[in-house]
Amino acid sequence: MNTCSPDAGNVALRIDGLRKSYGKVQALDGVSFDIRRGEFFGLLGPNGAGKSTLINIIASLVRADQGSIGVLGHDTVRDWRSARRLIGVVPQELVFDPFFKVLDMLRIQAGYYGCGREAWPWIDELLSRLDLADKRNSPMRALSGGMKRRVLIAQALVHRPPVVILDEPTAGVDVELRRTLWTFMNELHAKGTTVVLTTHYLEEAQDLCERIAIIDKGRVRVIETTPQLLNRHPFRFLRLKLANSGQLPEALRPLVAGEKDGSIELRLERDKHPISGVFAALRAAGLDLEDVHTREPDLEDIFIELTHDHSRPAANGGAR
Repeated sequence: MNTCSPDAGNVALRIDGLRKSYGKVQALDGVSFDIRRGEFFGLLGPNGAGKSTLINIIASLVRADQGSIGVLGHDTVRDWRSARRLIGVVPQELVFDPFFKVLDMLRIQAGYYGCGREAWPWIDELLSRLDLADKRNSPMRALSGGMKRRVLIAQALVHRPPVVILDEPTAGVDVELRRTLWTFMNELHAKGTTVVLTTHYLEEAQDLCERIAIIDKGRVRVIETTPQLLNRHPFRFLRLKLANSGQLPEALRPLVAGEKDGSIELRLERDKHPISGVFAALRAAGLDLEDVHTREPDLEDIFIELTHDHSRPAANGGAR
């Protein structure tokens, strides 16, 4: 396998000034950031944000209109063969030949990357770790959707790439596969593999990722460590369950973030909305509480805040 060039430093992926449009749609609008070697990195955004376009450009499946990408020092255009060998991509879509057996698919994939019989013990390990050993001689068309997803994961890892990109790897799969995948990926990450994850399961990103970029409308809204991201907004939530019926006081109604199972959740800015003030307003309205608890914002709250407030400046530039 090719090694990185000396100028790659501590950078696994360098994304610089990336632009891509499809007709009048600007899929990527000047995206720039680095992903460090050995990092577990989250790339999040709503549907249509530009994530898949970015991944396809990294994987050399789509050509950017402007900008460049380096994979461990190898440019994905000028040195695309070397760059491609350094990446393993688990695609969002289930793409496979229905007539090949699982083992044949993996051996063919290994051969595509120039790996011969020396890769076969690793293939056997992948089959075992992803609970595919008893399906090794099954044709792909006979597998369930979850099993097909496991094969795609094995295909992405078959050449032992130092950078792995997981594009919605757990979409529509069962809890068992999620556990199997994350246990295995954490082990690879602990050994130095760089992992890039896109997912709509934000709790996965919060638990797994060391740093996260949120992209929306083709631009990076923010890129921070996960703790920084969770602490960037000075608000918390107060969930109330009223013991008696009645209307919330007028002053509290703009603070309502949602209602569920008979409880009301208020979004309180720390400097403006003290909890004691909420209780005082409820007492003044003659409302008693049956239950109450607070919670800090999670990644889903931050994500919604960022992707629904487009008055905020984008974070492109200064991301390195």
